[in-house]
Amino acid sequence: MQIELPTIPASEYPKRWEMVQELMAREGLDVLLIYSDDRATFGAGYTRWLSNLYPHFETVCILFVKNAPPVMLTGPETPGYANLNSHIRDIRILEELTHPDQDFPYSKIESLYDVISSFVNPASCKKMGIAGYSLINYELFDSFKKVLPGEWVVVDDQMGDLRAVKTPAEIAVTEYAYKIAEAGLLAAIRAVEPGVPERHVAAEAEYVMRKMGAEGYGIDTMVSSGERSGPIISRTTMNEIEKDDLVSITIAPRYEGYHSAVAIPILVGNPNDTAKRAVDAAIKAHRHLAGLMKSGETCAIEAEARKIMSYAGFERNFMYAGIHSIGVMEFEIPFFGPTSKSVMKENMVLSIDIPVFDGDWGGMRIEDGYVIEKDKARRLTDFEYFVQK
Repeated sequence: MQIELPTIPASEYPKRWEMVQELMAREGLDVLLIYSDDRATFGAGYTRWLSNLYPHFETVCILFVKNAPPVMLTGPETPGYANLNSHIRDIRILEELTHPDQDFPYSKIESLYDVISSFVNPASCKKMGIAGYSLINYELFDSFKKVLPGEWVVVDDQMGDLRAVKTPAEIAVTEYAYKIAEAGLLAAIRAVEPGVPERHVAAEAEYVMRKMGAEGYGIDTMVSSGERSGPIISRTTMNEIEKDDLVSITIAPRYEGYHSAVAIPILVGNPNDTAKRAVDAAIKAHRHLAGLMKSGETCAIEAEARKIMSYAGFERNFMYAGIHSIGVMEFEIPFFGPTSKSVMKENMVLSIDIPVFDGDWGGMRIEDGYVIEKDKARRLTDFEYFVQK
């Protein structure tokens, strides 16, 4: 019997479009162009949140004109795929997204000027917004500005704020994403042994996660052992795990567009004492921070985790903000680091990520997900942080 898994209902998408229109009114925007592509960590977030479409192979933009329904702008190979998956029904092939050497003689291709003209006179548009600004290439953005030569403003932070507090459906989907991540992590733990290649460990995790419904990953599964675990970002290789290695595992599956992220170190045999102390301190910092998180808290509590790590001698290994939001992007605002101004709100989904990197013994993180409630943070998994084999 097939189990009914959580999804985002179609009724949520028009509500999100209304939120965007309200944002446009607050910012005084006549036009908003939202860029997405198929880059794993950040590329697809906007179109997935606004339409349920995950860009594949081609760029996808969403156009909002004041007081009009959204329009999906794609390359010539995406419309059939979009018709099956997108809740935005007005799908146009945009000339600016086509390759000049490719021919699609049976497709209707329109310029941005033509598309906007079907709603409003482009010359009357004085203020435009762009989201996905850090992803869009100069040539494409320049072509947009030639059609709409007025004032352009970046609204990525404002768009991120719209997504920060999750609906009940989003929380349900994210909870299941964390169940997938936990199952993958447990499979990885079982696979870790001296002589086993790192990629074999990742394969065991990914097999389990795919079977449970993972559609992809926010970041590639990272399994790194020994000195290869030292940098913040690692590449899983065919190198074999050795006796007395510390193995760092980071897993970030995506389900129904929503990400989860979990990470722990595994002590194989008897790694050096510094590695053990780092693991103990990171677990203590993570648990302490989890006990402090609740609605109304600020970045001030992240400093408490830093104090624990500093006291243990790992101040300089705590190399980035220890709390971030997670949703249709694996790593997104709001962040809660030393310079953050963000405030925790009920129904935010936050990841505590305690980093200990750049050590001469290696590195690792203790990462897990939480839903912010009025008086506490509810953990979304149930695995052990300390594992020794």
